[in-house]
Amino acid sequence: MKILVTGISGRIGANLAKALIDEGHEVRGLVWEKDARLEKFDGLPVELVEGSLVNPPDVNDAVSGVEAICHLGAAFQGGGPFSNEDYFEINARGTFNMLEAARENLDNLKHFFFASTDATYEKYVPGGLSDPIREDEMAQKPGGWYALSKVLGEEMCRGYHRSYQLPISIFRFAFVAAGDEILDYSQFRLDHWQNAYASRTTGAAAETRQQLLDFGNAGERLLIARDENGRSYKKHIADVRDIVLGFLTALGKPQAIGETFHLAGPTPFTWEETVPYLAEKLGVDYVDVQLAENTPTFYEFGLAKGARLIGYHPQFDIFKMIDSAIAFRQGAADVIPTQITAA
Repeated sequence: MKILVTGISGRIGANLAKALIDEGHEVRGLVWEKDARLEKFDGLPVELVEGSLVNPPDVNDAVSGVEAICHLGAAFQGGGPFSNEDYFEINARGTFNMLEAARENLDNLKHFFFASTDATYEKYVPGGLSDPIREDEMAQKPGGWYALSKVLGEEMCRGYHRSYQLPISIFRFAFVAAGDEILDYSQFRLDHWQNAYASRTTGAAAETRQQLLDFGNAGERLLIARDENGRSYKKHIADVRDIVLGFLTALGKPQAIGETFHLAGPTPFTWEETVPYLAEKLGVDYVDVQLAENTPTFYEFGLAKGARLIGYHPQFDIFKMIDSAIAFRQGAADVIPTQITAA
């Protein structure tokens, strides 16, 4: 199958391109001229075309003749800086341009994937979320223009599916880690929380601030984060390989068309389980703290729909991610067969 990947120079796009090639597909990549990190494609049989999502002729040329589209290209929170206008033009108008081009090529097109995000949910609430977040049950409440632009993109995709029978699937990605990134996740680290509480000088938060300061120079020390009742924080993220697996699993399946799926790791993780494991692997110490007057991280995603409809069964829990990340940092790149770069 001939497949277009927008945002191909990003860490998800690059890994997806390599995996598609390994599966025998022909890959074309739309490369934004301001983000042309192309050295990662050396030696790979990828057709790279330069262009912008906001320029319809560029989009039309990129879409021409392809049978599937993986629309990953976007202005996102970790890049930029991007203005609200950038988010609208690149993410909303850019997605409109992609959908229009796909509609013009509907006779050839078998699948259009739209990459969305868990940022469209209100996940951080007092007390955390007691029930798993399910794609078709929890309301989207985007905060900020990045999340809003993704909701607009989703709505356009659903509209083009209803109106023009465009073969759409929407993926909402969890927080994604690649390469050795998980080893540096800030919320595992004591110094992150010392900085977060640095200006908290009143009430119970001031007591937490002092407790954190009493640990002295954080160095490489980690921290088990707990809420005021002593419950460990909980989070659900994804290894880049499980994001790629979602595309490979769903590609061309009729039961994926018109549906929205979460892509995340096989299970969520808790700080109380993860931090001691990570500390041992890194050879560092950790502390255990109840964080007063702080909205906790406590949520997970329901993955039953993806398992039922498309057979999506992610493989990399937090412990496998840590082990692979350490091997990757030590130079064993072959341990991560679909990993090209963490950039």
